[in-house]
Amino acid sequence: MNMDKVSPDCPYPGCFFCVMKEGNPSKRRASILKFFRELPSQDDDGQVLPISGLWNTAMAHPNDPEFIELGIFECMAALICKGLKNRRWLSHDQNIYIPYYAAHIIGSYTMNMEEFAESAVHAGIIPPLVELLRGRLTWVEQRVAVRALGHLATYASTFPSVASHGEILELSIQLAMSSLEIVYSHFYQYVDRRLSYHCDLLTRGMGGVEMESRKAEEWASQLQCWSLQLINCFAFKPEFLSTICKPEFLIKLPGMWGGLVNENSPAGIGLLRTICHHKLGRGPVASCPGIIEALCNIARSSDDWQYMAIDCLLWLLQDPSTCHKVIDKAVPALVDLAEISALGDHKKLGDTIVNVLQECIQSQGTGRNSLSNRTKELIEEILTSRQRLKWEKNMPKEDLHIKQAAALVVKLEGNSLFSSGNISAAASKYSEALALCPVRSKKERVVLYSNRAQCHLLLQQPLEAISDATRALCLHNPVNRHAKSLWRRAQAYDMFGLAKESLLDAILFINECSHSTDPDLSLRQNKVPDYAERLVKKQMRAAWLFREAAIKHGGVHGEGDAGDIYGQETDDSEWETASESDMGNDGRDEMGDKDCEWKNEDERKDKYDKPSIKDMKHGYNMQLMEDEE
Repeated sequence: MNMDKVSPDCPYPGCFFCVMKEGNPSKRRASILKFFRELPSQDDDGQVLPISGLWNTAMAHPNDPEFIELGIFECMAALICKGLKNRRWLSHDQNIYIPYYAAHIIGSYTMNMEEFAESAVHAGIIPPLVELLRGRLTWVEQRVAVRALGHLATYASTFPSVASHGEILELSIQLAMSSLEIVYSHFYQYVDRRLSYHCDLLTRGMGGVEMESRKAEEWASQLQCWSLQLINCFAFKPEFLSTICKPEFLIKLPGMWGGLVNENSPAGIGLLRTICHHKLGRGPVASCPGIIEALCNIARSSDDWQYMAIDCLLWLLQDPSTCHKVIDKAVPALVDLAEISALGDHKKLGDTIVNVLQECIQSQGTGRNSLSNRTKELIEEILTSRQRLKWEKNMPKEDLHIKQAAALVVKLEGNSLFSSGNISAAASKYSEALALCPVRSKKERVVLYSNRAQCHLLLQQPLEAISDATRALCLHNPVNRHAKSLWRRAQAYDMFGLAKESLLDAILFINECSHSTDPDLSLRQNKVPDYAERLVKKQMRAAWLFREAAIKHGGVHGEGDAGDIYGQETDDSEWETASESDMGNDGRDEMGDKDCEWKNEDERKDKYDKPSIKDMKHGYNMQLMEDEE
């Protein structure tokens, strides 16, 4: 409620808004103190108005100590308890909103200031928050309760009070795993069963069903991510790792990514990083093969939290008790990333990767601790590349120019073979050119890796395409921003069924096109290319936050379902993935389509094993999109 709109002749004695307008500071503080003490025992109508005003104030001024000193935490704790114990009062007037606002106010005031958190704990706010966390009311109150408890758990002085309630960790783990299903089944799925106060809180009365659904997805993601944040506070303490590191929970963490609606949260990968930082956590993680594969996918992706997955893999390799369990899966991904310069504040990341891989070679043993031949070859390949770089520093410039020219000749031979439809031979030529090209000629190597990635796509070798596209993206300046490699890797991820990774690369590809000065990449009339839009829509469906819950509850009937999972109509046609065509003779792009949604691996192989040149020419423009840099 806007205080400026309150009548100067307010008929309600002790009205909170009138109290706030009191000019005498001493009287004002005394009146606020009295208001906080008396509010929980009152049953007057209209109590939600001052509470919503306090909610606005807490969000706007979370570091202001005035209300803390005057007893706001005691008041909010008492109001939550009243709502839990007195359902008749809760259902009267608009009191149903009050526990939500009260828990939100607690969370806002404990967000930044440790001394405020200490005051909150002394005021007894943890027990009522735990009751909300249990689900005594609804998921809406669970969301703000886990938020507030997460803030309290971040401070050294208040964490012990949170941890003393042993059920908080177990409840948070269960909530992290079930939150999406809870929100889907209790709100999203049935529009006509939605509680009106949920709808009001989600949209502030400013939207209809579509906005409610969008906000519900955002809040569901927050409920999950804030649960993970709270668990993360416990994960820093080794004594809680045995509770956290249960296989049924660990295996789900890589899939808890926040979605596009909450992309700023480290979510599951952030918790995995904290777990892997402890020796007690690394053992259970290394024993789950599915997690290692997921970490490799995230490490190769363009996700903002890519470095967290890299850290996990490096720590697992550096631990003698886990190295032998993960090395064969981790090394291929890390070798692809070995030439990355930096990720944000993480400098010389490639050097760190190479050093760890070198330690693996030097410390290899026999029996179960020995390296496979393929793993040895990959590590030796990157070590040889580093040695070549050292040699090149002492080579005359003329010799380097000769090597670069030779690589260019071979690359052009590869382009010619590609244009004639001899894709396999073209890939071999790009490999030959990479062997000739000076290691420090990064721009040229970006092109070669990206071109070879395109060959692998046409040969239906998605893993090799992902590897080459990743290497090109690591070499590019800035890192992970080479548009053509992003698009090629997006397609390769699509072939593998990795919807989230494909989606992120496709979105970044569109973003790079929007800023590109290259006429072959820049968006024409600010329109997203149809082939990119199709892939993004397809992957948004596959990576939809509620997809698993919708399948379980009958909203989506299976992987091939093209029904209304967003509340939007879709046609019955299968989503298609257009291959990125390459630069034609006139310098313009031409796009072709090939069906890329597979019911199973056998169908994919049957459809694409040994594709004919005629088929490929229909499906792909056979000219390479070669960078002119």
